Amino acid sequence: MPVLDENPPNGQKKLLIILGVMLGITVVIGVIATIASP
Repeated sequence: MPVLDENPPNGQKKLLIILGVMLGITVVIGVIATIASP
């Protein structure tokens, strides 16, 4: 069973969205910290 199905069930799709949002927030925080650092 592939991890990234083309048509995943709703639970898996929601999990992928949550993981994507968490990864995006982590990247944004890293960029902000890099800009704000002296």
